[in-house]
Amino acid sequence: MSQAMRCILIAPAILALGGCGTPRPINYYGIQIPASPTPASHKYPVDLAVGRITGSDLLEAAPIVYRTRRNQIGTYQYHRWEEAPVQLVQAKLIRLLRASGEYQSVSGLGGQPNGELVIRGRLYDFAEVDGDAITGLVTVEFELYNRRTAKILWSHFYSQTEPVEAKQMPAVVQALDRNLDRGLKEVVTALGRYFEANPPVRSTEASGQAINEAKK
Repeated sequence: MSQAMRCILIAPAILALGGCGTPRPINYYGIQIPASPTPASHKYPVDLAVGRITGSDLLEAAPIVYRTRRNQIGTYQYHRWEEAPVQLVQAKLIRLLRASGEYQSVSGLGGQPNGELVIRGRLYDFAEVDGDAITGLVTVEFELYNRRTAKILWSHFYSQTEPVEAKQMPAVVQALDRNLDRGLKEVVTALGRYFEANPPVRSTEASGQAINEAKK
């Protein structure tokens, strides 16, 4: 084998060995979930089921999303959520609704198969936005759906940005968490106002009304 050919074969091997090293660690991030509330009397005789939150393929995966231009989106290779954003949003909303103390029960849809009232939602944005300043964008929409009547009773849309205090990933995560917390608390308050304006009928009262209607 000629010297030139030997050099051609050895060079790629050297480059490959040079590229081998300690792999860069993947950093995982979570959001603040409220502690489980102490069981207490509830305000409304309502069993709420929070359905699975839908979203784009990017938001149903773990890598943290960023936007650099209006229509340009990317993901970080080494910075990921501990769960997909759609799952984080569902878990936090369930806990906030329970913590409100306004409902007889609040659970995931799978845990309340017979419940009439279902909260459905879609997560549109949960991303770092890079521009003149770095911000965390959260856009989400929820609706209250009655499975018995197949009607949407209430809906709420939220979209806000939150300033990122430092050019570091932990600061981005904190900004997104603050924004999501504010948005979901706004959703919980708005849903409570709906039930305040439209008081649900207790099961015993509903039975009595049905009997009275039958006697007429």
